[in-house]
Parts: sequence; structure tokens; C-alpha cells
Amino acid sequence: MAGWALALLIAYLALAFGVRVGVAVRTTGTTGIANPMAAPPMEVLGGALFIAALLMGSLTPPLVLAGALETIDPLDRSGFHAVGFMFAGTGIAGTFAAQMAMGSSWRIGVDQSERTDLITGGVFSLCRNPIYSFMVIAWIGLSLLVPTWLSIASIPLGVLAFQVQVRLVEEPFLISAHGEPYLVWARRVGRFVPGVGRLP
Repeated sequence: MAGWALALLIAYLALAFGVRVGVAVRTTGTTGIANPMAAPPMEVLGGALFIAALLMGSLTPPLVLAGALETIDPLDRSGFHAVGFMFAGTGIAGTFAAQMAMGSSWRIGVDQSERTDLITGGVFSLCRNPIYSFMVIAWIGLSLLVPTWLSIASIPLGVLAFQVQVRLVEEPFLISAHGEPYLVWARRVGRFVPGVGRLP
């Protein structure tokens, strides 16, 4: 399964970062990636946690293929692999679809000087951060395809990274940038899961 996981991971990174950045450049003239040197401390923390989790998950398939890392036998079964394929496929497709649904408002990181449209329709009417939600689904799927201590540990670390980024960086920025329209949406729509994490 490590070979399949590696192929899916490469496709995922190519879509979510390569293709999406290419679309941003073509449609807006910019990559959509905020300058990390200008990031506030909490965004640096969230980014560092995300990169650590991404590396842990991404290194797992090649390490298993090289024989340098063993899978967890009770989880390395065809039933878990089938669920892994389903989750990985759903997560990869969902991540890219949610990214594309943001149109010219899609960004990686926060640029305090920039203002983009607030996207609240489509999948964003179900939860406020569907890109992160689908990324977690994909992460779980890939971990089930190659279950190791490293891939499993990358999941909660990735979730923690998203919590830091959303709660401490993106939400305060969006409240400042969009005010009442954002608050109305955030009181109605859950943070990562429909109905859960609505602002009071």
C-alpha cells in the first residue's frame, strides 16, 4: 500500500499546491501565498506545526518502501486500506474543490494589508473551513493506507496546526476585515464540522 499512498500523496500535493497556485497566478497575477517573513508569531507557530505534520505524513510511504519504518500490523489490513482509499480520495477531491470554490479569494497565510471577498456559499455554507476539514480526511485516509506511528502521530499534530491557524490567526483577521457579515456567518456555520464551533 505504500506505493499507492505515495502516488496519492504526490497527486494531492500537485493539485492542492501546484495546480491551485498556478490557477491563482493565471487569474490574479499572484501566487496567493502570503509572505512568511511578515507573519505574526501565532501564524509562524501554526505554519511550523503544519510543516512538521506534513513532513511526518509525507515521509512515511518512502520510509516504509525503503524498509526503514514498519507498519502497525493490526491496522495494516485490507478493510482499513479500503477505508483509507475512500477517505484519501474524498479528502483530496474535497480539498481541491473547496480551494477552487474560493476563486480569487484563495490564500495561503494571512496578509494583514490585503482584503478579499468573504466566501460563504457552496461548501462554505456547511462549514467555515472546509479546506482544512478535507485535508484532515485525506490525512486520515493516507495514514490508514500506510499505518505507522509516524503517520498516525501526524494527524493530531495537523489538527492542532489548523486549530492554531484558524482560532488565533484567521478568525481575528476575518472579524477585523469583514466585521458583522463574518460574525453573522460564523454564528450560523460551524468551524470545521457543520453545526460545531459556531461563534456565540
